[in-house]
Amino acid sequence: MFDAEKFIEDQVKKMKEEVKGKAIIAASGGVDSTVCAALVSRAIGDRLLAVYVDTGFMRKGETESVDKMLKRLGVNHVVVDASDEYFAALKGVTDPEDKRKIIGEKFIRIFEREAKKFGTEYVVQGTIAPDWIESGGGLRDTIKSHHNVGGLPAEMNVKLVEPLRDLYKDEVRKVARVLKIEVAEKQPFPGPAMAIRVMGEATREAVGVAREACAIVEEEIEKAAAEGKMKLPWQYFAVLLPVKSVGVQGDIRAYGYTIAVRAVDSVDAMTAVYSKIPHEVLEKISIKITNKMKDKVNRVVYDITNKPPATIEWE
Repeated sequence: MFDAEKFIEDQVKKMKEEVKGKAIIAASGGVDSTVCAALVSRAIGDRLLAVYVDTGFMRKGETESVDKMLKRLGVNHVVVDASDEYFAALKGVTDPEDKRKIIGEKFIRIFEREAKKFGTEYVVQGTIAPDWIESGGGLRDTIKSHHNVGGLPAEMNVKLVEPLRDLYKDEVRKVARVLKIEVAEKQPFPGPAMAIRVMGEATREAVGVAREACAIVEEEIEKAAAEGKMKLPWQYFAVLLPVKSVGVQGDIRAYGYTIAVRAVDSVDAMTAVYSKIPHEVLEKISIKITNKMKDKVNRVVYDITNKPPATIEWE
């Protein structure tokens, strides 16, 4: 059985030996990176700099929320606005693997810049087991590249440290609870963020639509769970599809985007089953999305596919 306290003790000791100078870590605000930051902080203290990169693809209010959390935790950190760089790099890109690799390349280059400013040669990442398993390599098939695994450039000017590499998501949450981290139960969020929740080119407009739809899905599902109408799923979000369909706004023909709602239950992210959300909750989500974005979205569908054959994210 996994012993979270023993893991913390062993990793802190290991990182004290492994990380001899300054280090930076990507602080996304998710459970993986936050646990990672907490572990490394215990090991090297002020020699760690947490770097939050605003890619332009984050969830609604995410940047402000993470900034406040890191301040509350007393973590030395900076917020880097790299949204212009990311949108420029992904202009015209539609293939999901290309997106992930471009994001991975940009991710490392930004951290190389920050590492140089801070005077460090170490980058700490919250990579967990499903990330590198799904990214393939050796005898493993590539299911999808993860921005912090399959998307990494062949040559980096920094040394990589991955304290959580052999853990699964449920084990990371156990470590988070022992460390009393407030995001212990936070739902997973992909590193490439809204860039892979927009099928096709991730333009500012498309990302804005996906971001607003995701916020509505999260709000309505969390409200329904709090009211006892349903169990809170393991992960839940919205995806903007790259097709338009005919709809009606009043007496006028409309041609708008389709939003797919995805909600799943899982333990370790390796397998998942779709969540049985009550129809009244799905109806509220649909009405709210189409009313709030009536000039852009006119259709909402619900994904009832398990993993396998699907993955949790659409890309």
